[in-house]
Amino acid sequence: MLVRVPASSANLGPGFDALGMALSLYAEVGAGPAPDGVQPADEHHPATVAFRRGGGEGDVWVRSPIPVGRGMGFSGAVRVGGLVAAHAQRHGDDPEALRAALPQLLRVAAELEGHADNAAASLYGGVVATAGGVAVRVPMTFDPAMVMWVPGFVTSTDESRTRLRHDITMADAVFNIGHTALLVAALAAGEVQALREATRDRVHQPARLTAAEPSHRALQAALDAGAWAAWLSGSGPTVAAMCAVDEAEALAAALPADGHTKVLRIDHAGAVIEARDRR
Repeated sequence: MLVRVPASSANLGPGFDALGMALSLYAEVGAGPAPDGVQPADEHHPATVAFRRGGGEGDVWVRSPIPVGRGMGFSGAVRVGGLVAAHAQRHGDDPEALRAALPQLLRVAAELEGHADNAAASLYGGVVATAGGVAVRVPMTFDPAMVMWVPGFVTSTDESRTRLRHDITMADAVFNIGHTALLVAALAAGEVQALREATRDRVHQPARLTAAEPSHRALQAALDAGAWAAWLSGSGPTVAAMCAVDEAEALAAALPADGHTKVLRIDHAGAVIEARDRR
């Protein structure tokens, strides 16, 4: 049994811990014998911990191209994969049973992660708003390209959170609430001209970008090159930029050479159980 889970970009600028986007880069988590060339995950691996938490038995293996420590939701994806693999052991690959289990799986994944945004996107697919243990997909009328600029250094989410302000002013709180609402509305309405303004943030990006100047330069370069919007993906250091599909390669070429780019799309399926391992 194999579970295919998308990477994710969290926050999307102002939606700190509340918005996530699933990306077309996939981790595979399996229960049972590992494919040739893949070692079973040890008991401390986040996929295994989640699998055990979900009641899974036996070996777990992971195969993933998602960069670790780069703000593309690796830990959320493999935790979701472990939980869904445990679900599949008990209930098989029935998509309706999985759909019914999503709220409970999200609750556990968010508890393991410490926040729900990445896990919600990886579970549900698309762009997801989440708060209070509830997740809802944002309907979208357009299907953009996502250009991810990925530098060579890593960021610890836990360490990054220690740099954030704990004395948010009323003005900054209102700014982020308003911009998050504007972003959700712009995505739902297809108002791409509003996205640059809608993805501005005053709560977490200024401190994180100050500590990661290459990411700051890449974000500005993306906007200067015509991206509809750009933001620090999760806690970084990856920068996500949104644009039209036919402009993605040119945008990628305009980003700084001290990182590599991935031209992706928004994944709309979320976590999927596949009956057979692809070996």
